[in-house]
Amino acid sequence: MDEPDFKLPLGVLVLVVLGAAGWYFWDDIFAPPEPETPPSQPAPAQPAADAGPRNPVPESEGLRTPEGELVPLPPLDDSDSYFLIEVANAFGDAVEELLVREDVIDRLVTSIDNLPRDAIPDRIRPVGTLDESFKPDQGEGDRLLLGITSYARYDALVAYIYYADIDKVYDIYQRFYPLFQTAYERLGYPDAYFNDRLIEVIDHLLATPMPAGPLELRRPNVLYEFADPGLESLSSGQKLLLRMGPDNAATLKRKLEKFRARLVQG
Repeated sequence: MDEPDFKLPLGVLVLVVLGAAGWYFWDDIFAPPEPETPPSQPAPAQPAADAGPRNPVPESEGLRTPEGELVPLPPLDDSDSYFLIEVANAFGDAVEELLVREDVIDRLVTSIDNLPRDAIPDRIRPVGTLDESFKPDQGEGDRLLLGITSYARYDALVAYIYYADIDKVYDIYQRFYPLFQTAYERLGYPDAYFNDRLIEVIDHLLATPMPAGPLELRRPNVLYEFADPGLESLSSGQKLLLRMGPDNAATLKRKLEKFRARLVQG
């Protein structure tokens, strides 16, 4: 798990939850060491190139100005300001301000693709830090617990997700989808479809086990780990859900299920 502060791979509120796969907090004191290998490697079970998308996203007409005029999407490398405006309109300035200001869609796509893996390298995370640092709860004796004190730090941002309009979130996703696809191809998947990968990642997150009660931690060095080897071996995305606590995780899972239904339905 790595050092103070929270970080949130929006990769899952803005997309999956934009109201969807993402607002997951990332807590540096739990972040695993950054791998030496590239942050994203093509998954072995990608669909064949000639199979086509399993869940196609309807073609976007482009963006509309405040006056209602239809304009084409900007190139991916020039899209940050346009996308941040849409996020602010959907979630409010407080959420939009958490995002980095450069390469937003590239970072979101890369973070989402890495959620089923062991780590999300710091340099690709799409958000900055939150102020409140992590402190474990104290159990009997010297036991360290991940419990109510830590879970409460996630309440405010989970509330943003809870009240997010899934249809509005999907509308943003559909309008900007060509740029998400371009970012995914740029990542090293020229023959794969990002929407299919997003659905796979959501399914992976929905399969996260949720043990009852506080979770025991250990701190063999500077970093915290789950004392249960089975939990410690989970992916970065699944451990993020565990750190949010059962109630917050349940809220996120319900939102993810609704967003998944829109992704499949198109």
